[in-house]
Amino acid sequence: MTEQNTANGALHISATRDSLMHDLADWLVKQTLQRPEAPFRIALSGGSTPQHLYRLMTEEPYVSRFPWQRMQFFLGDDRFVPHDHADSNYGMMRRLLFSRVPVPAENIFPMPDKGTAEQAAKEYEATLKQIYQGDALQADKPLFDVNLLGLGTDGHTASLFPGQPVLQERTAWVAPCVPPVAPHTRLTLTYPAIHASRHVIFLVEGADKKEAVARVRAQDPACPASTITSAGDLIWFLDQPAAPAPQN
Repeated sequence: MTEQNTANGALHISATRDSLMHDLADWLVKQTLQRPEAPFRIALSGGSTPQHLYRLMTEEPYVSRFPWQRMQFFLGDDRFVPHDHADSNYGMMRRLLFSRVPVPAENIFPMPDKGTAEQAAKEYEATLKQIYQGDALQADKPLFDVNLLGLGTDGHTASLFPGQPVLQERTAWVAPCVPPVAPHTRLTLTYPAIHASRHVIFLVEGADKKEAVARVRAQDPACPASTITSAGDLIWFLDQPAAPAPQN
């Protein structure tokens, strides 16, 4: 695999939000069908943008095309709240996606919502290591087939917010964090865990994200997303309003 970062990640630009979601759903179907011999592991993103994708995945033709029986779903981050809380990413995914498709319950791996945030992070990391069958990430052995990420206007992705200690974490795969602008403690995959992906996908839509996309692709160090890398490839799925201006 060829390692990539956010600056040299490929651009896939769709005319509208609807066409963007269809393009990404088609791409995901293609990836799952190209690897029929093994579980297909996807780390999903919270936020409002991917909700359109999750709804689409429950509709035809996609709901019949995805190999749900061998897909395994993980979370890239979540708020440390009960799963039935209105702010839970897992709760959102359960309502919009998991409850509407024939995915086995044992193939869904939500972040824990009990104990302390520190305990929950260690528990989720232990789950990932059990799935991975190893305690150390290896360059030629992806943890995830696809890691789906969003992008905030401040350049954050997952729950990697500007100025937070978690940005310096290079050992743990999962860590708690307390963003100053957010109402809840969060759990997030760290840079090393995100890197250990066959494909890292940024899904971004809307004109309000155009500046953030440009800053991250220019490797602005103030944007945590600028530090994202992939052991495989990195692709930006954007709608036209979020796309950077063409270079002369």
